Amino acid sequence: MRLLLRLALLGLVAVACGTAVLLLSANWLSSRAGVRIEGGSPNLSLPQRIYLQTWLGSRAEQLQQPAGLGDTAVSFTIAPGESAGVIAANLAQMGLLNDPELFLNYAHYYGLDSQLEAGTYLVDPRQTIPELAVALTQAPVNREVTVSFIPGWRLEQMADSLAVIRPGSIDPDEFLALAQRHTPYDLSRYNFLADLPPEATLEGYLYPDTYVLPVEATAVDLIDAMLTRFGEQVTLDIRQGMAAQGLSLREGVTLASIVQREAVLAEERPLIAGVFLNRLRQNSLLQADPTVQYALGRQPDGVWWKSPLSLDDLQFDSPYNTYLYAGLPPGPIANPPRDTLRAVAFPAQTDYFFFMADCDDTAVPGSHKFSVTFEEHLANVVQCQ
Repeated sequence: MRLLLRLALLGLVAVACGTAVLLLSANWLSSRAGVRIEGGSPNLSLPQRIYLQTWLGSRAEQLQQPAGLGDTAVSFTIAPGESAGVIAANLAQMGLLNDPELFLNYAHYYGLDSQLEAGTYLVDPRQTIPELAVALTQAPVNREVTVSFIPGWRLEQMADSLAVIRPGSIDPDEFLALAQRHTPYDLSRYNFLADLPPEATLEGYLYPDTYVLPVEATAVDLIDAMLTRFGEQVTLDIRQGMAAQGLSLREGVTLASIVQREAVLAEERPLIAGVFLNRLRQNSLLQADPTVQYALGRQPDGVWWKSPLSLDDLQFDSPYNTYLYAGLPPGPIANPPRDTLRAVAFPAQTDYFFFMADCDDTAVPGSHKFSVTFEEHLANVVQCQ
């Protein structure tokens, strides 16, 4: 009997020594890496505490590395009721977390996995996992989301951007369905859309700008804000200016969308608008590359605006192809800002009928060469070959 007691005592001592060795090893590894793995949640059992402290200690160096990829902070939303596992998977999907298992084990060891709060955060992928885990337990006081759209984007690019930043409750698929009018939406309160053809999308009318919305805002709220902003920006003088050019508002927006995609320099927009108006008055083909790019759509490499275009591309049969069909395309090809809309309403008075990218080494990047006759234009083309 006495022998059994001695053996049991020796077993307990061995377990205690083993546990101490494991904990000392974990502490040594973690302190060597500059991170202390100690304390932990009081809710952990002893085996859990030993396992996690040892496991985390062996990965202490990784805990000092950036949690994700890239160097740009991204808007990230935790929906109410989401588990730590779902949150980690969403972070990984957005490139904000390289090692979901390390994040989950660290959060569980310190009891942070049960404290992750719903809300929209600005997450920097350069944060370490300890910094990220703590940050996601502190719901931001700011209950707003910020969404920005670049002038000249088409609807799908706007939806792509929403899919990346995941702002609040705005669903990118719902946004695109509303914008393409696959989902019913009451447009009666926007007088500038009174003559919108039944089959037309909202391309051209979703004003490109920065929008600050409540975190609970939906895709419907964003569409409403963008259409409202369009109505504010397209002032009476712009509408009257377009009418003076012989254009309806829709035709003016369509031409402005082409000018936006063609003009790199803001100061050239009125001149490019003047060229296209000259061609329209002569019933000449506009021959605008962006209209073909719009018709071709997304390329296999994910690019929306294919460049350069091939000769076969210029023969792509679409009513948007202004190399094949005279006049304006059926509708806008992008969403232009106010300055470009004004360039169409108040274009430069010019005799130019042609323009092309200026290939001169001394030219301002993005500038164009303009010409009156086709012979002059052809000479410019030859110079750039």
